[in-house]
Amino acid sequence: MGELKEKFIQEIAEGYSFDGESIILGAAQLGDEVLTENFIRIPLETLNRHGLIAGATGTGKTKTLQILAEQLSAKGVPSLVMDVKGDLSGIAVASEGHPKIDERHDKIGFPFIPDNSPIEFLSLSDEKGARLRATVSEFGPILFSKILELNDTQQGIISVVFKYCDDNQLALLDLKDMKKVLQYITGEGKAAVQEEYGRISTSSVGTIMRKIIELEQQGAETFFGERSFDVDDLCRIDEQGKGIISILRLTDIQDKPKLFSTFMLQILAEIYSIFPEEGDMDRPKLAIFIDEAHLVFDKASDALMDQIEVIVKLIRSKGVGLFFVTQNPTDIPDIVLSQLGLKIQHALRAFTAKDRKAIKLAAQNYPITEFYTIDQLLTELGIGEAIVSALDSKGRPTPLAHTYLRAPQSRMDILTTREINKIVKESYLVDKYNEDIDRESAYEILTGKIEEAQSIEAQERLREQNKSARRSSSRREKSTLEKVYNSTTTRQIGRTVARELTRGLLGVLGIKTTRRRSRRRKSWF
Repeated sequence: MGELKEKFIQEIAEGYSFDGESIILGAAQLGDEVLTENFIRIPLETLNRHGLIAGATGTGKTKTLQILAEQLSAKGVPSLVMDVKGDLSGIAVASEGHPKIDERHDKIGFPFIPDNSPIEFLSLSDEKGARLRATVSEFGPILFSKILELNDTQQGIISVVFKYCDDNQLALLDLKDMKKVLQYITGEGKAAVQEEYGRISTSSVGTIMRKIIELEQQGAETFFGERSFDVDDLCRIDEQGKGIISILRLTDIQDKPKLFSTFMLQILAEIYSIFPEEGDMDRPKLAIFIDEAHLVFDKASDALMDQIEVIVKLIRSKGVGLFFVTQNPTDIPDIVLSQLGLKIQHALRAFTAKDRKAIKLAAQNYPITEFYTIDQLLTELGIGEAIVSALDSKGRPTPLAHTYLRAPQSRMDILTTREINKIVKESYLVDKYNEDIDRESAYEILTGKIEEAQSIEAQERLREQNKSARRSSSRREKSTLEKVYNSTTTRQIGRTVARELTRGLLGVLGIKTTRRRSRRRKSWF
């Protein structure tokens, strides 16, 4: 045992010694013995190669996330932490300490020093914090179609919508803009759009509308819009040189997989497109921790899966490290798992034959070592212990190490409501992003056009109705006169009246004529 121990100590010392800066996770352990001052270090320069934190519920993986985030912050590396369970806010407050924590650090070989990290709360829904938003235009037709899981025909319609809006200076900001454009190109604007861009299937548009409504029902209407979140705000450093930890609270995200997929697609695509190529850096520019990642992969759309696979391969050149926190390595697709440089594996539980099979598969993800029987060790790890394998400065895997982990320097509990309110009140980002903006966009412009078209159409209908009414009235008047004129009684009355009138006139004329003649006779004689 003594010779094996010496060999192990030498291997750990050589495998975990680096020239550049590093963070300490804990001390190496062989059997039941913690080897004091045999530190397990992670070089900062390889943390953009991504990582995995795995383990059964209650084994301490969330605390390991907390350790990594706060140690990166202390080194000036900001993080985005997706807090699904809502128990990471304690990073903002220094630990109150505990005798068991001191005992743990005595075994590791360095003192426990309480400390806190600067944090910022972010929100996708009604949680307190700075609102994360993005416009439909920023997604583009391809990414937006992926969110909705559209087929090629439907994706073509979305491309036409974006092109039509670009050509006509119509801003696509939120989902109501998109729905209004779809309504317009199949309604009042159908003829003009069809002439310019080709025929658009009404049934396909109907399918797209239903998918948008489904997305809205998961809260996406609060995500799409202005003001768009600037991903550069994730890379802030405070006045003390600490990286700010942005905590995105996602306690209700399990019921909204499409909303989470939408956010993940947008944030990863935005970072990749905005951040410049950095090459080899001495530390990451940003670390992103995806807690409960199995929820992402279990319920993620195919589009999200494809996007994550591409981003994991390419985004490290932007200086960004992705860290997936999940229950079992088998929760992560193989193509993603193969790209992860840092692996921290907490205990797994073998209650069923399926569990034992999963443990054997998990063991195969780690380097072979003569010091451990990995599948057995995975079931024997205690709380706060993990198997660790990282990359050295040359990109080579470090020796597999059973690690006795340090304790978080910050509070291992959530903040009170008062503490959360204080942080939100003092937030620069809350003031910047929580203002509701609804400027004129496609919805308002096309609504005006539709109303104008409907008004003109209504006026035309009214004019036609009036013309029709006049023609009908004229026909009715003529018909009445004709009936009166052609009536036997009317003709008889008419003749009588005419005769009497003629008689009257002639009678008067006759009397006057007789009188004149009488006077003339008298004057002649």
